[in-house]
Amino acid sequence: MSTVTQHSEWLRGVLGLCVLRTLAGGPSYGYAIATALAEAGLGEVKGGTLYPLLARLEKNALVTVEWRAGEGGPGRKSFALTGAGRAELEQGPARWRTFAATVTGPLPPADGAPPPPRTPHTPRSTP
Repeated sequence: MSTVTQHSEWLRGVLGLCVLRTLAGGPSYGYAIATALAEAGLGEVKGGTLYPLLARLEKNALVTVEWRAGEGGPGRKSFALTGAGRAELEQGPARWRTFAATVTGPLPPADGAPPPPRTPHTPRSTP
């Protein structure tokens, strides 16, 4: 599996929280959200990933969508956090950290140390 594929797959699990965090500063447009995510170090988040995610966030009442006339161009959708979106942004990072700690447990340590020796499994006898 390539590093790009891994990054993309891992990012899907937390991208919703990252988008909510981006919107915490106020309403924004899809392009501006993608730019903020890239500037935060997440790389290029393509429209085929971002816009379906924004639609799911809207469906789950975490964001609202408002159509705004464009300045000298076509209209654009503006996305803003709802109260439920703010609550998710407050609670979600702790759940993400718990999940990350859980999946980190079975991984090798960063220092490359070998795993601890396995203890043999002895099946229980049934009475």
